[in-house]
Amino acid sequence: MDDGAAHGGQHQESKQCAVAQVGRPVGCVHRDPEEATSGERVGIDGVARMPAPRPRVLLIAELCNPDWVSVPLEGWSLYRALAEVADVHLVTHVRNRENILKQGVQEGSQFTALDSTPVEKPLDKVGEVLRGKTGVGWTTATALSALPYYYFEEVLWRRFGPRIEAGEFDLVHRYTPISPTTPSTLAARCKKAGVPFVMGPLNGGLPWPKGFGGARRREKEWLSYIRDVYKLMPFYKSTRENASAIITGSRATRGQVSGQWQGKTVYVPENAIDTRRFGTEKSEGPVELPLRVAFVGRFVPYKGMAMLMEAAAPLIREGKVVLEYIGDGQEMANLRAQAAREGIESGVTFAGWVKHQELQGRLAKNHIFGFPSVREFGGAVVCEAMALGLVPIVMDYGGPGEIVSPATGFAIQMGTPEEIVLRVREVLTKLAADPSVIRPMGERARERIFKYFTWRAKAEQVLEVYRWVKGERGQPDWGMPLAD
Repeated sequence: MDDGAAHGGQHQESKQCAVAQVGRPVGCVHRDPEEATSGERVGIDGVARMPAPRPRVLLIAELCNPDWVSVPLEGWSLYRALAEVADVHLVTHVRNRENILKQGVQEGSQFTALDSTPVEKPLDKVGEVLRGKTGVGWTTATALSALPYYYFEEVLWRRFGPRIEAGEFDLVHRYTPISPTTPSTLAARCKKAGVPFVMGPLNGGLPWPKGFGGARRREKEWLSYIRDVYKLMPFYKSTRENASAIITGSRATRGQVSGQWQGKTVYVPENAIDTRRFGTEKSEGPVELPLRVAFVGRFVPYKGMAMLMEAAAPLIREGKVVLEYIGDGQEMANLRAQAAREGIESGVTFAGWVKHQELQGRLAKNHIFGFPSVREFGGAVVCEAMALGLVPIVMDYGGPGEIVSPATGFAIQMGTPEEIVLRVREVLTKLAADPSVIRPMGERARERIFKYFTWRAKAEQVLEVYRWVKGERGQPDWGMPLAD
């Protein structure tokens, strides 16, 4: 593999302990979680503390649903994790109400569901026309969702404004929407009330890499050409000026924050796994040829499925690799045709969509997770694969490149489609030549996820941000990206 094929000099040396950077609070000692004495809480920074009073948090997660996937599931997962370390009242959309109630969360005392559908429905119809019905055009969908979200926050302020002003909450945290393009009307109101306003982790706005204009057009990403117009939206500047903390979920999103607001940013990666749902199984046993390589996701142009197949094709013909695609989408017919052209149909499996509760069992039968997506904001599926002990092959661009470290997988340097194919093929060829490296690397990948990328770990990170805005500690800094 060439020098640029894996993580290298782009990665800043990570700071090992946030507390060490800002001065360790009195009464704190470094301790492993299992060594904590009675009453102590060990945070992600490895510091044991006697617990401070639990912060009273109004958590805004308009997208929050335990039965959905993607951002709604993220909203739910962080809420449940934060509820273990803080006194949290969740405010969400009425569309999520029934599924949240099924989880035993008490309406009124623990969560409130607000209805903003009168404004949403007309815009949903506009969105269908602009995006088509193929599930693409993320930038367009995000732009349209900002308008009804203004109304959602107005409804929220009518309901909770007096309680915020009365000091019933120590802080207000807007978690979802996660897009940095969606402003908030609440930041200025909270500042006026003397209540800290936290937003994030924000993630999005990853530029399209050069050489992928065709994929960009097939994704119907028309608005991505003028995406920076969002900075002219009402409340964009006010949101950032009045926020007490801006949590950014990626290096790209951190880079979008103007210099005057960089001092209030904290880096916390967006994605994590729910250990109650994922990670209970493990890819294990001897690794023998053919190597089993899996892809999971929507079959849309930017995910890189065709590049993965092209990279693996010679090895499939030699009997050294088999490839499994889990998912479906608009590119299915093209992928099947590509497998036929390459003469590798016997070495490529199309599993279709697999229920999430069954995914880890299926995925754990593989050795490698091939995911050369060229424009991936987060990459939750990479966390899930690594939690099972699979060795990831991803692009060093966007979320996946910040999840995978040099010791836990392969982050491929961005390039033209042809260059990416050659770099992925080189990695696969080396792994096929020496499969003995796969299990140790997969074990390190699994350890990294369980250290930094569980929802409990995420809640501990966010809790430190809460302590910062409340004046209880210095500004957290765990490095960007997180060190092993």
